[in-house]
Amino acid sequence: MNTQDYIQLEERYGAHNYHPLDVVLNRGEGVWVWDVDGKKYLDCLSAYSALNQGHVHPRILAAMQEQAQKITLTSRAFRNDQLPLFYQEISELTGYEMCLPMNSGAEAVETAIKLARKWGYVIKGIPRHKAEIIVAENNFHGRTTTIISFSSEPLYKDDFGPFTPGFVPVPYGNAEALQNAITANTAAVMIEPIQGEAGVIIPPAGYLKRIREICQQNNVLLIADEIQTGLGRTGKLFACNHEDVRADMVIIGKALSGGFYPVSAVLADQAILGLFKPGEHGSTFGGNPLAAAIARAALKVLVDERLVENSAAMGEYFIEQLAEIPSRHIREVRGKGLLIGVELKPEARGARRFCEALQQGGILAKETHEHVIRFAPPLIISKETIDWALPIIREILLMD
Repeated sequence: MNTQDYIQLEERYGAHNYHPLDVVLNRGEGVWVWDVDGKKYLDCLSAYSALNQGHVHPRILAAMQEQAQKITLTSRAFRNDQLPLFYQEISELTGYEMCLPMNSGAEAVETAIKLARKWGYVIKGIPRHKAEIIVAENNFHGRTTTIISFSSEPLYKDDFGPFTPGFVPVPYGNAEALQNAITANTAAVMIEPIQGEAGVIIPPAGYLKRIREICQQNNVLLIADEIQTGLGRTGKLFACNHEDVRADMVIIGKALSGGFYPVSAVLADQAILGLFKPGEHGSTFGGNPLAAAIARAALKVLVDERLVENSAAMGEYFIEQLAEIPSRHIREVRGKGLLIGVELKPEARGARRFCEALQQGGILAKETHEHVIRFAPPLIISKETIDWALPIIREILLMD
């Protein structure tokens, strides 16, 4: 079967809820992937930052294979020997006292919302069922019914109401607007330190530190959704670390498994995560021994191979080089670490055609919000590989 054969099968039998580039991949190694016709590409998306450690990292693969031969699932009705070790290791790495593991990023977001509401009622004394959570406009936290309730993207919402109440949107990057939105019923503020799906939107310097202060002054929890930005993607373990901000809750996922398995988690101290009682929240697969073993290996790779530091160094170089491309199409190059957005001017006629041209040149990148090309390769990328890619990127951004 060739590329078109696979595409036709997918189009016939699969729901059309994605609009992928027409490349059919069947192998990956490090920063490289190959399609079914044998063509090699540089992966500059990393499955939306789930592949920070690169494709099929041998150490994570070995951990997965070893655990899969022992036991894969116990449910949380019984204990397993991997989950306690995962808890300890992620606590020692991040500094948070407790962890609640889930599977998808959206599940972890839902977990944080429930926990913030319970904290509001039990600790802050908000009247029951009146808790509010302040969120940012143009956010992306997932696509479950509750999460789209506070999205500002019509595509995510138009045909899917009624929506869950209790969310107050404010402009992203505007700390004063956030402060003005706080009421006696505000339990939490939930934000992305960098808005990835909105187009790699970086807030003004000092924004995160200021909203941390506002939350402390008003007895409000700060929840950082670091699913895409966390675990080294921006050149720090968490993107909040760029402003020395410690959120009350951190939501992680994606690279927590290095791309091998759905693993997510909510991190917080005992005063917050200790509020959950048995039966109030859970997941059959959350915290299973296979997931825990994979996540342990993925975190070890992150630390042992100094991927956070490499992301900072390579990201700085990549951004500098992209910013020097004299393309009339480019409005702005922005990013932190290896989360980079190249925003194009409206007259460039959209980012999709540039991504399709990059595909032909052997580079896989994806447009976001129509006018932005996102470059987010695995954190293992070398300067030599970036230097290989730059002439191709330059040529395509200079096309008519």
